Amino acid sequence: YPYHEYYKGNPCPFVKGGIKILDKAFDWAEKYGIKILIDLHCAPACQNSFDNGGIMGVCEWHTRQDCIDYALLTLERLAERYTGREGLYGIETLNEPRWDIPTEILKDFNTEAYYRIRLHCSDDVAVVYHDGFRSYTEWNGFLAEPEFKNVVLDVHRYRCFTQEDINSDIYKHIVGVAIDLKQEADDIINAGHKVFLGEWSLGLDLKVVSLWADGPFNHPLVNMDSFQKGVAERVYGAAQLTVFEKYLGWFFWSYKTETTPAWCFKKAVENGWLPNNFRSTEGSN
Repeated sequence: YPYHEYYKGNPCPFVKGGIKILDKAFDWAEKYGIKILIDLHCAPACQNSFDNGGIMGVCEWHTRQDCIDYALLTLERLAERYTGREGLYGIETLNEPRWDIPTEILKDFNTEAYYRIRLHCSDDVAVVYHDGFRSYTEWNGFLAEPEFKNVVLDVHRYRCFTQEDINSDIYKHIVGVAIDLKQEADDIINAGHKVFLGEWSLGLDLKVVSLWADGPFNHPLVNMDSFQKGVAERVYGAAQLTVFEKYLGWFFWSYKTETTPAWCFKKAVENGWLPNNFRSTEGSN
C-alpha cells in the first residue's frame, strides 16, 4: 500500500480485498454480456487533491518518481491479470489528473502506460487516458495511429462546479449543453480524437458532491412544481444524451446512489428522466 505522511499513524487506510471484487465483477459482466473499462481511480500521493484521488488536499503523485512507477506497475499488473478475459474492454491509465500537472509529465506517463498495457493486452483492448482538465488541443496528435492502436481520450462534463454553472437556471444549462457542448464535441471529433464522455449526470447542485447532503438536490428547479421538474429533468437528460451520443461512448456517474436521484442512473430511469431502453434500432446494446 502507498504510504503518505497525511495518514500519520495509519499508513494503510484503504479497504482491502478490492481485487477479489474486481474478479467477481468480471464474472458477473461476462455472465450478462457486459464489457468492463478498468479505471485506475487513485494514484499514490494523489493525482488531483480530490477525495476521489485518495487524499483530500494533497496532490504529489507527479512529483515523486516512485509514485509514478507504482501507478505504472499497477496498470501492468491489471493488464496481466485480466488479459484474455471476455469482459475486458479497456484500461484507463489514471482518473482526473489535476489541471496544473504539466502536460508533458502526463504524456510521458500515458505513453509508458500504453506500452506496459500492450505487453500483455492486444490492440483489441482499448487504452484510455483522461484529458487532465485541459483543452483537447493539447492532446492533438498524441498516441496517434499508426504507431498506437485503439487509444481513446476521456473527457468528463458536469455543470455544477463552476460559479457560472452554480448561478445558472435550468434553461441556461440546457442551452449550454445543446450549443456549447455540441460544438465542443464536433471540434474534438473533427480533430481526430476517439472519445469517451467518461462522466456525466443530471446533478446541478454543488452541495451534493458528497452524495449524502440534504436537499434540495437541484437548486435551479426549486421554484418549479413536480410536473415542471420532471419535464426539466427529461429535457436536460435528453440534451446531454443527444450530444454525448456523438462520442464513442459515455458513462453516467453513477449507477446507484443512496440519496441523490440526479446522480443515480437507476433512479433517473425509474423516474422517467432518462430512457428505459438504450438499445439501438438495430437491436444491439
